[in-house]
Amino acid sequence: QVQLAESGGGLVQPGGSLRLSCAASGFSFRSYDMRWYRQAPGKERELVAHITSVGNPTNYADSVKGRFTISRDNAKRTLYLQMNSLTPEDTAVYYCMTPRLGYWGQGTQVTVSP
Repeated sequence: QVQLAESGGGLVQPGGSLRLSCAASGFSFRSYDMRWYRQAPGKERELVAHITSVGNPTNYADSVKGRFTISRDNAKRTLYLQMNSLTPEDTAVYYCMTPRLGYWGQGTQVTVSP
């Protein structure tokens, strides 16, 4: 059974940092590209970052470029999203997913507020 389990979300002040993790099981994690998406209240789900199966290249939404870093550890079957210089506009539920297989995690809430 495929499982994607996000963690690491929480409440952080503007300018702060968080690192999200996505633990994968039930499929050959090292063989697949992975993505982070986010969805803010009242908005459509937005692609945040993409990483290939081998870790590069990576691609980012313009809104997070230079602040967020996607990475992966295939030995640990884990995807990461390092988020720096957070702003209130980054407040959303963050999801990891496999674009080729179409599996999604349950999401983790990130709230950026003073």
